[in-house]
Amino acid sequence: MCTHFINLAEYSPKRSYRMREGCVKVGQAVEFPVSSLKKVVFGGEDVLVANVGGKLYAIPNTCTHRGGPLDEGELEGNIVICPWHGGQFDVTTGKVVGPPPTKDEILFDVRVEGSDVMLKRK
Repeated sequence: MCTHFINLAEYSPKRSYRMREGCVKVGQAVEFPVSSLKKVVFGGEDVLVANVGGKLYAIPNTCTHRGGPLDEGELEGNIVICPWHGGQFDVTTGKVVGPPPTKDEILFDVRVEGSDVMLKRK
């Protein structure tokens, strides 16, 4: 199983990381700088990958309120703010922390394999 959180500050390309079954490569570690949001495609679904303090988290990229593209929003600490209506989600838990959304997001497992960022559906 993929681990939930990867601390990129501790990442080393010389370290051996074993790929786990069910994980899919979505990018390279250098493509996810600290305090950034990036949309990736996983199994045909848009997924938001956020780097919070050197740890990667992933949730669906579509706001549960009206479908706003979360990657076009802002990241404030561990909170992503939807650009359409200002809904807020904690990217570390997927929980709604500010209306109008009422439905939480699901979390994906995130892992770094070598320099590859891997996702797995929980």
